[in-house]
Amino acid sequence: MKCNVGGIDRILRIAVGALLVALAASNVVGWWGWLGVIPLATGLFRFCPAYPLLGINSCGVSADKGSCCK
Repeated sequence: MKCNVGGIDRILRIAVGALLVALAASNVVGWWGWLGVIPLATGLFRFCPAYPLLGINSCGVSADKGSCCK
């Protein structure tokens, strides 16, 4: 897996994912809040499986040449 999530994208994914999970755990929102695990995981692992299919790389640097994953 090559990194394809970087910078602001990563921070937003982690923040939104953690917020949704916290709201679901405290019963503020319904079961759908647990879907926040998806952006949380993609932010933590710096890889989004949909990005290669769509040809997106938010790292700004090619993962082959000097990765944003350092």
